[in-house]
Amino acid sequence: MILALSVAAMSILTEFLRHPMLTGAVAASSPALARTMTEGIGLERARTVVELGPGTGVFTEAIRHRVTPGARVVAIEINNHLAVRLRDRFHRLPIEVVHGSATDLADLVDEPVDVVVSGLPWTVMAEPVRRRILDAVTAVLTPTGRFTTFAYAHAAWTPPGRRFAAELKQRFGTTATSRVVWGNLPPAFVHRAASPVRSSAAGSGPGRTRR
Repeated sequence: MILALSVAAMSILTEFLRHPMLTGAVAASSPALARTMTEGIGLERARTVVELGPGTGVFTEAIRHRVTPGARVVAIEINNHLAVRLRDRFHRLPIEVVHGSATDLADLVDEPVDVVVSGLPWTVMAEPVRRRILDAVTAVLTPTGRFTTFAYAHAAWTPPGRRFAAELKQRFGTTATSRVVWGNLPPAFVHRAASPVRSSAAGSGPGRTRR
């Protein structure tokens, strides 16, 4: 376990140095943050789960332990180096690793999504990109779908952090935050959102009630 965490830490640091605007983190997320990210969001009942920005797969691992057999898990990673490593790591498991952008979420996943788990670096994104991704998330989620992501505690009250929290409230009927996960580096907390409100700008997408 220690070796795996060390490899993940080196991988994420290397990719941060290569592509700081795409990676957005200098250290892999901790198992403690992964537990908080994936608890209480209905993964055990989900038929389709999407992970945005899986990175080294810390959240992916937590997701796969919570979903039931037969659930579809799609991990969308924009960094090709990380996507290749994820495919190698999970190639024996029913996890689809897609090298692509979260902005194209509705095109990459052609069915209603029950849960979206995101490790994307929201506060360093250009505002139009951030809004486009959030609109794509609400477009693919079912009416009872859930969304979860995290933010670093030290950035919560910065202007980008506050804007992101406000954008979540505009797009979801229910939002909440977890306690700070001090066992992460840096300490972080989790945003949870439910009851998506589809934006008219999002256009048509797969998000709908299953029959």
